[in-house]
Amino acid sequence: MTSPAFATCDLCDAHEGDTSGAFRVLPPVLRDFGAERPFSGAVHTLRAPEDNSRVREAVNSPGEGRVLVIDGGGSLRRALVGGNLAVAAAKNGWAGIVVDGCVRDVAELRAAGIPIRALGLMPLRTDKRGEGQAGEPVRIQGVWVRPGDWLYADEDGIVVSAKPLV
Repeated sequence: MTSPAFATCDLCDAHEGDTSGAFRVLPPVLRDFGAERPFSGAVHTLRAPEDNSRVREAVNSPGEGRVLVIDGGGSLRRALVGGNLAVAAAKNGWAGIVVDGCVRDVAELRAAGIPIRALGLMPLRTDKRGEGQAGEPVRIQGVWVRPGDWLYADEDGIVVSAKPLV
């Protein structure tokens, strides 16, 4: 594999004087559960309150190199992404998944080949109530992430920008 065209540390250094809010850094609480490699892309947002109905819809649609950012409200009670959804996301061209919540089926997540960052593991799946919203601004660990933002993730962290940086 070739080196990524970015390093989050370099992006932070280049934008350290930004006071506009266009450049943001997510807190260092999300862990790798999928393929452990850098990823980046335009953001598609979902709000999923312990219901992964909208997650299933998203990963079964064309990802077009985007990053799926899921606001699970930081819940540690249910897993929003499991092995089947990770396989669908990889197959449909998503660049990566960021979950402010839990995932499950860790061996299957790694085998799917898509980078996934989440708060933790929880073997319980969600209810399917058809709840949630797509394409709205969300808060991930207190940081605003908006549809169309750009997300960059590597082993040092995750940064978000209102415009492409590389």
